[in-house]
Amino acid sequence: MDKQKNTEEDLVHQFDSKSPNKNSSVKLGLVLLFVAVLGVGSGFLISRGTANELTKSSDIKNASQISKGTFLGTNDTETFKDTVEGTLKTGGIDGEGQYHLERPGGETQFVYMTSSVVDLSLLKNRKVKVWGQTQKAQHAPWLMDVGRVEVLE
Repeated sequence: MDKQKNTEEDLVHQFDSKSPNKNSSVKLGLVLLFVAVLGVGSGFLISRGTANELTKSSDIKNASQISKGTFLGTNDTETFKDTVEGTLKTGGIDGEGQYHLERPGGETQFVYMTSSVVDLSLLKNRKVKVWGQTQKAQHAPWLMDVGRVEVLE
């Protein structure tokens, strides 16, 4: 029984009932405020850096405004994770796609495309890199919904 009593005494300790130091509460508050301001500020700077990179298709009046290195569409490369490069041409295949990318290797290497995000008509006959989501196709060797485009030439 003595052994059990000693063990209980070793586990239970009395804490001081003093109230916390006011200085430490103020310091903690200032540190938390600083961390919050730092988080909001860095988030703002990061969002400004990526937002300026993209151009909206609706902001472009004609295709001559689009220069090499221009990005159109969204930054959502999680959804639009498939990428391919080629020359953008008008026309689909058997009702699939409105445009296609011509790539080396002939028609079997063409990528047929639609886009609900980018106005692809502005990029006809331009060399581009596209980010998209592959769709199920019945006739096209590769059918893609395009979400982002970089103008290469």
